[in-house]
Amino acid sequence: MIKKKLMIGSVLILLGLGSWIFPVFSADAPRMTADELKALLRNPDLILLDVRTGSDWTDSDSKIQGAIREESNQVKSWAQKYSKDKIIVLYCA
Repeated sequence: MIKKKLMIGSVLILLGLGSWIFPVFSADAPRMTADELKALLRNPDLILLDVRTGSDWTDSDSKIQGAIREESNQVKSWAQKYSKDKIIVLYCA
């Protein structure tokens, strides 16, 4: 239960840092609460992207099951492969 709360907390951190990490996308990106994300975790339209860098990702014991790992500094190389018809959530920290 604690790990799940930490993972959801990580998403909230990303949402707070979104305007710094992804300035091009953040202006139009809606924010969500931990409860809203929790409600979406089993939704087939959810694409959950873990964009933590380097050791933040490799050293972490807190990974959300089903999340797809992408490099945050290579957005241009992977952004187009995800459908705009899906709910895309990025998280880090």
